[in-house]
Amino acid sequence: MMKKKETKRPVILVTNDDGIMAPGIRHLIKLMRTIGDVVVVAPDKPQSGMGHAITISTPLRFEKVVIDHEDIEYSCSGTPVDCVKIAVSKILFGKPDLLVSGINHGSNASINVIYSGTMSAAVEGAIENIPSIGFSILDYRFDADFHPADEHILSIARKVLLKGVPEKTCLNVNIPIEKKIKGVKICRQAHAYWADDYEMREDPHHKNYYWLTGEFIDDDKGKDTDQWALNKGYISIVPVQYDFTAHHAITNLKHLEE
Repeated sequence: MMKKKETKRPVILVTNDDGIMAPGIRHLIKLMRTIGDVVVVAPDKPQSGMGHAITISTPLRFEKVVIDHEDIEYSCSGTPVDCVKIAVSKILFGKPDLLVSGINHGSNASINVIYSGTMSAAVEGAIENIPSIGFSILDYRFDADFHPADEHILSIARKVLLKGVPEKTCLNVNIPIEKKIKGVKICRQAHAYWADDYEMREDPHHKNYYWLTGEFIDDDKGKDTDQWALNKGYISIVPVQYDFTAHHAITNLKHLEE
């Protein structure tokens, strides 16, 4: 196991939900290497849509892997949140200076943040009081081009290392598919949703199974939302908190007290 070394360079923990070999995390590792000492702890297989799941009913395993000799990397059998927990507890034996999760292949804007394993890793970092950022690109292709966002990703990471983030929050950063990105906008989460459907199909044994499909519906007309910024060619940053309390509803629910 590795103990956090005294170093002038910040220690940056890198994780994701697409798996340790996904192009997004390999690209993010290369970027973070330019500004800090990188430690990678990521799932050994894709874990998309896992949300804040943790492993409790099966053994959790991790092992050191050699993918790039310049970095310390561990492959973990668990979820993105497991990766963060075990990194802090059993690999770093302490907290890194920065946690970055991604780059996710696909949007985590708006309601998608609820289901996202990428963002749940960042949220877990916030719970641990680690400055944390989740990065996603609106491109599901395996060969997605991350390069147009490189300088923005590095700039955001450097600024967070310098000034941190507000207490109990992390950052949800989404990147549009643009060859020339217009800039960065601080946003709120759009009030949008998925109109889910389950497409019935038939397997070779003539038994039915169902495949999740649906349509993303954004009826939010605000010009301060992540969806608006992304549609206009900007990177969106939404501050995310792990406190789920609907504070605005407390007063209106006082009649339920006994």
